[in-house]
Amino acid sequence: MSATPFMSLRRLAAQRQEVEQCDLCSAPLREGHRHLLEPAHRQLVCACDPCSILFSGHSDRRYKRVPDRILHLAGFEMPDELWDSLLVPVNMAFFFRSTPEERMVALYPSPAGATESLLGLEAWEELEAANPILREMEPDVEALLVNRVGNIRAYYLVSIDRCYELVGLIRSGWRGLSGGTEVWRTIDGFFKDVESKAKQVGGPPAAHA
Repeated sequence: MSATPFMSLRRLAAQRQEVEQCDLCSAPLREGHRHLLEPAHRQLVCACDPCSILFSGHSDRRYKRVPDRILHLAGFEMPDELWDSLLVPVNMAFFFRSTPEERMVALYPSPAGATESLLGLEAWEELEAANPILREMEPDVEALLVNRVGNIRAYYLVSIDRCYELVGLIRSGWRGLSGGTEVWRTIDGFFKDVESKAKQVGGPPAAHA
């Protein structure tokens, strides 16, 4: 059975106590190493710098290099009606274009892992028309990450491995029906880290509801 992105990240986390190795050539990995994605199975692998460079800019190969840019999409337009039309049952999700499936995919983190939500094409097209920067997302390896929990309205263009990192944090830390104080503290820390590394693009920050 092919490893899921969460399984891959859990394996990566377990290896942090040891010297991590490149999944392609077994060379030792530096801290903050790059990842590759196998789009056909949505599987992430760790890569050393030479191996990751081999897959840079080649969309016809088995793996694609995961970029490391993070953009805070200030002034992002997503009214509540449009969010509701995307049919995501929770207020946190990420969206990416799958080349193997030739469609947009909507996933949200849950205690069970990354769960897919049905995504109407018309709803996504409306969102893309209101926010043209979404057309710049690199298929498979970049995603729109949305956080609308409580009064937060935050939108980021991030690498797909950051999205699955969030999925792993929630799956491993969730307790009971509400998740527990600790997991929400971890989620808050995750988004603070994303914000600290993000380059702001667009207009003034979107107002909180």
